[in-house]
Amino acid sequence: MPEFMQRSARELASEARTGCVSALTLLESTLERIGAIDDLNAFITITEKSARERAHAADAAAARGEDLGPLHGVPVAIKDLRSRKEGVKNTIGLAPLADNVADEDSITVERLEAAGAVIVGTTNTPALGHTIKTENRLVGATPTPFDSDHSAGGSSGGSAAALAAGAVPLATGSDIGGSLRVPASCCNVIGLKPTFGLVPERIPFDGFGTHSPFFVGGPMARTVEDTALLLDVLAGYDDRDPFSVPRPETEYVETTNRPTTELSVAYSPNLDLQPVASTVRETVDAAVTDLAAGGATVDTVDVSLPSYEELSMAYVTQVGVFFSAFAQRIEDRYGIDFETADVEDTVRSTIALGTETDAADNRLQNAPRTDAYDGIQDAVTGYDVLVTPTLTVPPFSKHLTDGYPTEINGQSVIGVPTDVMLTWVFNMTGHPVASVPAGITDNGLPVGLQIIGRRFAEADILSVAAALERVRPWIDQYPVR
Repeated sequence: MPEFMQRSARELASEARTGCVSALTLLESTLERIGAIDDLNAFITITEKSARERAHAADAAAARGEDLGPLHGVPVAIKDLRSRKEGVKNTIGLAPLADNVADEDSITVERLEAAGAVIVGTTNTPALGHTIKTENRLVGATPTPFDSDHSAGGSSGGSAAALAAGAVPLATGSDIGGSLRVPASCCNVIGLKPTFGLVPERIPFDGFGTHSPFFVGGPMARTVEDTALLLDVLAGYDDRDPFSVPRPETEYVETTNRPTTELSVAYSPNLDLQPVASTVRETVDAAVTDLAAGGATVDTVDVSLPSYEELSMAYVTQVGVFFSAFAQRIEDRYGIDFETADVEDTVRSTIALGTETDAADNRLQNAPRTDAYDGIQDAVTGYDVLVTPTLTVPPFSKHLTDGYPTEINGQSVIGVPTDVMLTWVFNMTGHPVASVPAGITDNGLPVGLQIIGRRFAEADILSVAAALERVRPWIDQYPVR
């Protein structure tokens, strides 16, 4: 990893703002690094021309003594899905949209550039962001930088891989079942799924289509402070988003300094829901033990949820309807026929999940969803946060055709994505969650843990994440490439 990329985004912004380093120098180093990690397929489009213009403008502002904002001159990558930059390709991971160009900036891009960021490219995602492996027919599969045979996760895998490989200090992602947190776990970075409405987004063809299950955008970074910094930039009301809510007055960055001794943590090794591989359990146990040794109050708790079969059926039903409707809107907007288009079989099978579901059945799935919400609320009562593993297994094979494990910790499982992650539950309940690095297995693969808070309690999540980072730092764990 380049030396300058080991520094935080906050440090880089300060240096670019004061002229200690030029934004153009940061950009050149970033572009060089992106070229050096080309085998990761982390990026779909590199925005070199516009990035140079932005970097020159940042340096000119610094020369005049002007401050462009908290991300002054900082290179940032955006996921090629919800985050759209006018004049730049927006493929949504679909080969038929390889040449599609965004005709407007998304709210996320507006806020990034208003804060002084230099957007350097769009990151890889599976078609429609439909699964937890990042592979498509545009650029191929994205592996974790820790092992070229294992997935970076999905659907924000390109952003996570770019972060872990030291290409950028900040990136955006989105999450409908784990798409921020699964790649964070696979790549040893941080992905934060905020409370629904906190980070606004206007979907051009459906402003109301993000609530069942909750589909949100959020920040990704290597450090907790940078995650908080990016959340400060992205969060807050925008009247173009009908679900948008105001942000707290206190900056999220300030919450990362809360003393560890003030923190209380409820710990569930598996949400009492499904089996977890012993290597994952041991790694997360060790991280939680270190957090307690650092002064936090940690108690193991029971979590009362509906059965895995009932709750996962509710999730699959509602996410199937979501993707079926999403695909229909893409068909109508761009003239794509998914039955005949050049798309992966897993795209078609995901779309098919929702085609046979009637409206009443879709709504009835809110009953187990409500029980899950109540169970999480009960588990976190009396504590700042609830902690669980992010994935039930270490990073899996990178190719869509390779499937998922059919046995976990000696127990047979179906071999579907919900088996290998504990993330999707919180897209049903709406709780904010971050996945942060827990440690590295003996086989050299990263393991993440989730930190779950009450709605709009991102400050508590970031406080606990920062405490874990202090007692169990991970900045030196990234592989040298």
